[in-house]
Amino acid sequence: MDSGFQEFAEAVAARPRGSHAASPPRFERVTVLGGGGDALMLSALCLAAGAEVTLFSAYGAELDALRAGHGIALRGAGPVGNYQVDQPDAPSIATTAELDRAVAGAEVIFLTGPVHKQRTYAMVLADHVRDGQILVLAPGRSFGAAEAAWLLRIGGATADYTIVEAQGLPYWFRITGNQIHLSAAAKVAAATLPAGREAILEGLKPFLPNVEPAINTVRSSFDDGSGLVEVPALLLGGPAVADGRPSIPDEAAPLSENETFRALIGPQHNAIMAAMADERRDVARRFGVRDLPGLAEWQERHAGALKGEGSRPVPQPDEAQRIVRCATIGSLVPLVSAAGIAGVAVPATQAMVTLAGTVLGADMGNAGRRLEMIGIDSGGIEDARRLLDDIAGGAR
Repeated sequence: MDSGFQEFAEAVAARPRGSHAASPPRFERVTVLGGGGDALMLSALCLAAGAEVTLFSAYGAELDALRAGHGIALRGAGPVGNYQVDQPDAPSIATTAELDRAVAGAEVIFLTGPVHKQRTYAMVLADHVRDGQILVLAPGRSFGAAEAAWLLRIGGATADYTIVEAQGLPYWFRITGNQIHLSAAAKVAAATLPAGREAILEGLKPFLPNVEPAINTVRSSFDDGSGLVEVPALLLGGPAVADGRPSIPDEAAPLSENETFRALIGPQHNAIMAAMADERRDVARRFGVRDLPGLAEWQERHAGALKGEGSRPVPQPDEAQRIVRCATIGSLVPLVSAAGIAGVAVPATQAMVTLAGTVLGADMGNAGRRLEMIGIDSGGIEDARRLLDDIAGGAR
């Protein structure tokens, strides 16, 4: 076991486990890092909840497009309304390309975007994070909080911050111009690192109303079923693998209400997902995590409803590839890594990692979030369990 990691785990474990507040805090200053659709949605949701919101992006084109659109319009479910940008005399989202100014006074900092951007934010925040600040990964996927804590630590961060690992966003969304159409998502697991700061999760409910507390980030990480749902649904199509949409005559046009993410999942997808779900539960048990969701619940969380309210839109091809990449490196590869330490075979999950890498033309295994990259090698399951529990700060 890497000595640097041992020091890191002990340092995290030594941090206070109780919440900073006896009752749920009210967060009034929020910064959102990123300029994608998830960042825009979270910025508008936080402004709707009464927070002072700053949106940071390092890309001028993202900020220019937002300013040119005169704000963000939320439609559908959630807090419907028009949310202004950079208006000095009215509640609005302040935009900036200066990271230090964006995070200096923030109580809550959302790290949005794909996994590689969350990693980058964690590294650059090491010089800026302060005592009491809360860093939120949504979605954190598997071991996102542990990886972020490791990157912050090696970057020199010593503050008493909290990382929140939430396994999803509160709404599915579809963007048309400056309009974001929302559809309510299912409940998802969330945990704090260190553990024992549940009041923070309650304080985040105005922004993330669908989070349900998990005992620690080891539990929330294994509770992540995004990869086992998203990757097969988006990669396996065509006549050999039927989807879940109703059959229609050749001359008929499909109904738009049936074009949902959940409808991509047919009987063969279910069989593959069931095998991957069994493998995740088997590995989790070796790490002391039991009572994980069944496949139907994981599908509800990550694929949405079959139609109507709560349905998830089918992504466009570019977005679908981004989702597959993130789900593979942030959900499936960590499971394969944990399985190697636990001595558990995960052939269905490994096959899906290989398929994703072939389709995307990249080595997903090396790019993925692996426990050995944060100092947990394959030396033994008991040491791995102990160190992960030390990081999480949960009761042992």
